[in-house]
Amino acid sequence: MVGKKSGKALLREEGLERTDNSMSLTSWPEVNPINQKNYYTEFLKRDDQILPYRLQQEERRNRMTTHAKNRDRELAQVGLEETTAVDPDIDLGDDVGLDDTTVLGQEQLGSKIIVIHPGSQNMRIGLASDSLPKTVPMCIARQWAQSESEDRDAEPRPKRQKTNSGSVMAPEKMFGPSFASEYTTMSAELKTYMRSNKQRVLPNSKELVVNYNKRIEPETISEHNDPLRIDWTELTPSPPPYFTGKEALRVPDYSSPRYKLFWPLRCGQYNEKDYDEKLHLYNDVNVIIEEAIKNQLGLRRKREWAQYSCVFVIPDLYEREYVTQTFDMVMRDMGFGRIAFIQESLAASYGAGYTITCVVDIGAQKTSICCVDDGMCVEESRINLKYGGLDVTETFIKMMLFDHFPYEDINLKRRYDFLLAEEIKSQYCNLKIEDVTVQPGEFHLRAPHQETRKYSFKFYDEKYLAPRGFFQPDIFDNAPKLDGRRKIVQPSTNIYSGSLDDPLSSAQSAIIHACVQMSGKDAINGDSNGNLPSTPLRQPPGLLQRLNEPNDRSSPAGNSAAGDDEDSTPAPGGDGNFKTGQNVFSSVFQEEILPIAPLEHAILTSILYGARNDERKMRDFLGGIMIIGGGSQIPMLDLFLEEALKKAKPSNAKDVQVGAKPRDLDPQVVAWKGASVFGRIPSTDDLWIGRIEYDRLGARVLNNKVNWIW
Repeated sequence: MVGKKSGKALLREEGLERTDNSMSLTSWPEVNPINQKNYYTEFLKRDDQILPYRLQQEERRNRMTTHAKNRDRELAQVGLEETTAVDPDIDLGDDVGLDDTTVLGQEQLGSKIIVIHPGSQNMRIGLASDSLPKTVPMCIARQWAQSESEDRDAEPRPKRQKTNSGSVMAPEKMFGPSFASEYTTMSAELKTYMRSNKQRVLPNSKELVVNYNKRIEPETISEHNDPLRIDWTELTPSPPPYFTGKEALRVPDYSSPRYKLFWPLRCGQYNEKDYDEKLHLYNDVNVIIEEAIKNQLGLRRKREWAQYSCVFVIPDLYEREYVTQTFDMVMRDMGFGRIAFIQESLAASYGAGYTITCVVDIGAQKTSICCVDDGMCVEESRINLKYGGLDVTETFIKMMLFDHFPYEDINLKRRYDFLLAEEIKSQYCNLKIEDVTVQPGEFHLRAPHQETRKYSFKFYDEKYLAPRGFFQPDIFDNAPKLDGRRKIVQPSTNIYSGSLDDPLSSAQSAIIHACVQMSGKDAINGDSNGNLPSTPLRQPPGLLQRLNEPNDRSSPAGNSAAGDDEDSTPAPGGDGNFKTGQNVFSSVFQEEILPIAPLEHAILTSILYGARNDERKMRDFLGGIMIIGGGSQIPMLDLFLEEALKKAKPSNAKDVQVGAKPRDLDPQVVAWKGASVFGRIPSTDDLWIGRIEYDRLGARVLNNKVNWIW
């Protein structure tokens, strides 16, 4: 009987036995396990492993190679004995930037750098080698069915209230009881202040103004007798689809075909109210900048733009979507060779030559405040307020209409009326209290295809009270400023947490929180319709007290007692979140509150968070306040602001000083001038973003190429 066979025997009989043929099981190389007690790696530990730094080294080598070839060419042409000896080991990377053409002996320094500073109303653009920029209105007029003043739902600006029958109310009632009460209160306070300072006050000043303005009639001047007549934009038989800049502002309102005026930026952000599609909004910004480059700088061939660099000025409290879209527009659509970004306040410090300062930039529709220390913006001190010089213009016109302004049909939505209002404001508005008397004035109304009309009028305190709106923003019309917000452009969000990525400083959060406090407790949950308030801040409760507290706190927001009741007033924390018990104001909620505060309180809040309990820095910031921007051109504004700051913070009154115009420059161009200086400094070469970096990394390269936390 045959015994049971083993498994190996069966495999051998069936021909399935494994034999050693010296062949490995796989051709993949085997990796020996590392010794975890002693291992080392060089991953991302050298500069040449990071793309931006590696490209800089390559660029430096290319410049050295180009310089060597030029030197050899000179030696071959002129001869060795006639050529000055040049060090062959010269390093152009540390002392010469890409556009430092003075050293290379080719072109003027900065002549290949375009500096762009867009604003809500005007854009400054020019070459870095220019002494002053070109100013271009940031608007575009496109062919449309109706002009902006003819829209069906368009109300005149400023908006007048009407009776039930449809007629306009009397001038004293046409702007509502809120404006009338605020205006009369400010007038009464001014008279009291003037009497206390022994200044003469006529008891019937208002009556004199009203009675004169009621009976005045315009004087007609024929066009050939008007030496300052306006050359309006003429339309050819085949008119273009759009006009930009000054040409757009001078297109007649009732032209054939009609043109509608668009302002793509509003309050320092995208103007979503007047657009229905995001693509149209981005395209208008692109067209305005491109036309300015072609017409103002003379660079009409777009293929030459690849040889130019661009310095773009962005707001201090920017939106990431705005920066990334601008980045794509400049590099992809316009085709520039490289780009660098700089914040407005930092650019202003470069332009003024200040190392430590508090920059107050009063623009047309926004006011930004930021502390700058040693070439860096203090991030927690950034504040963005939604009012500016245009609010002063509108308020001044409302006050004049309240006192029976002879040109009662003025409408700031009409282009010639808008230009007229800006002219009147710049001519008469000031903060000289000694000039508050009944004074005569005149202006010329120049409308297209009409004869010039000369108006005479009188005014009293309107020219003084309108700029006072910076310190009492309740007088401004703040209601429509959030209309259309987030209609087409959504905020940038974190893909992991879903929270907003747009920067929000502690100082800005303190302003927003104070606005909520002034709106009442119901503001946290909104009204019955779910609408959140946009009530401006008149005097922030708790904020001024913290500004005058002694600096013995452990955080800029102050210490809160451990046993505070949950219903107590919430206090801003250093991280920008505001807590009342377990309630946290989300960033989405903060976006729906309009940040409005008196200018002096906002400046002191910015300095408080910028100094971080450092008494020396507090004194330096208070003594280095710099006012720039078009809205700062109101006479005596700097002295008025200085007195307001001293009253708001009497403990540091001797340290407060508002500086004069830096280097006798126009305050409107200080930021642009600083950006042009920034573009020509060789040490900023690390902040330039080139074509290769953009093509490979896109907006991700901003993490390594901006001098703030992106």
